[in-house]
Amino acid sequence: MKIVLASKSPRRKELLGLLDLKFQIITADIDETMDPSLPVTDEVARISYQKAAAVASKLDSDSIVISADTIVELGGTLMGKPKDQSDAARMLKSLSGKSHNVHTAVTVLNGNRHETRVVTTTVTFRNIADDEITAYIDTLEPMDKAGAYGIQGRASKFVSGIVGDYFNVVGLPVCELSLMLKNFDINI
Repeated sequence: MKIVLASKSPRRKELLGLLDLKFQIITADIDETMDPSLPVTDEVARISYQKAAAVASKLDSDSIVISADTIVELGGTLMGKPKDQSDAARMLKSLSGKSHNVHTAVTVLNGNRHETRVVTTTVTFRNIADDEITAYIDTLEPMDKAGAYGIQGRASKFVSGIVGDYFNVVGLPVCELSLMLKNFDINI
């Protein structure tokens, strides 16, 4: 049975590797636009499933496809990946000194059978000075990450608290995924 990760994220590749699975990577090319009028957890689940389905359509039906999608939510406002450096600065300033939710949907798909779960983690940032935001953006690290930060990288110094799954914030809730894979007869 072939296992495929439907993601170009190096962080998801690394986290899936923690489960000691042999897998290959095939990226999904889908429209990831979310409808802000719908519940965020429904939308992140929809995107995750669509990624898995797009990749599965290119594979044999016995393949298992794993996909995920992550979004940051602050008071009902959704924050995906920043469009540019000024967008990243805007996001980081709005997160400064506040708590926000990180929602990651993970999907496991095999043939006509699939399961999608959403994990939510609350992250609190300390107050971040403007010069710290500028210095962080200058590293270019925030440019490919939801909410314009990577908790596992240089932005770790901004995090004053976390409630929930750390790996969920990185982009793949490893514990939840391992439980889901058991439902597909893959024991970790």
